[in-house]
Amino acid sequence: MSNMEININEYLPLRDVVFKNIRDAILSGSLKPNERLMEKELADRLGVSRTPVREALRKLELEGFIEIIPRKGAIVKQVTSKEIKDVLEIRSVLEALAAKSACLKITENEKAQLLKAKEEFENAVRSNNVDLMAQKDVEFHDIIFNATKNERLMQIINNLREQIYRYRITYLYDKKYLENIVKEHVEIYSAIVNKDVDGAEKSSMDHINNQQKAITNSLMM
Repeated sequence: MSNMEININEYLPLRDVVFKNIRDAILSGSLKPNERLMEKELADRLGVSRTPVREALRKLELEGFIEIIPRKGAIVKQVTSKEIKDVLEIRSVLEALAAKSACLKITENEKAQLLKAKEEFENAVRSNNVDLMAQKDVEFHDIIFNATKNERLMQIINNLREQIYRYRITYLYDKKYLENIVKEHVEIYSAIVNKDVDGAEKSSMDHINNQQKAITNSLMM
């Protein structure tokens, strides 16, 4: 098992602490696809019994993060290109809807936040800080989602985002995509602040479709 920092200083049931830490390690790429998760090793690291570990692994399996294979145990699930394509097809439509809605509802304060997030992503690209790129990319899109004032839309998009986060990290390491991401953020920002509904819809959908192609390419490497 690869190195994984476990934080148990949280006011949560042990099974939820275990679940959260393993899930975060999968999302960040610390735990790789097909890597085995040993109940005893996880329990030893946490200083708990194997029962909360077993409960956490069952929940991770239900949410699609791991597979539990008879006589082999738990492994990190390898997501296929088709699964990524299916998720991002849905997300492209939702992102386009969010951008259109944001055009009509975004506040001046949110416009300033969006500009700041866009610029901070560009700074992260210049410094070649992949973790910061991922963080600022999420912030950029979150501001757009929040600007819709549609809580259910935000909830659905966040659920989809977790399923592709670890692959976003992978393709951010490939510098050939970064220039396009910066350009696409500029196009989305400009369309939203100028209330260009059609432009916001198109640029947001193109952005996610290009992400799908990049992630698929990274999976094939």
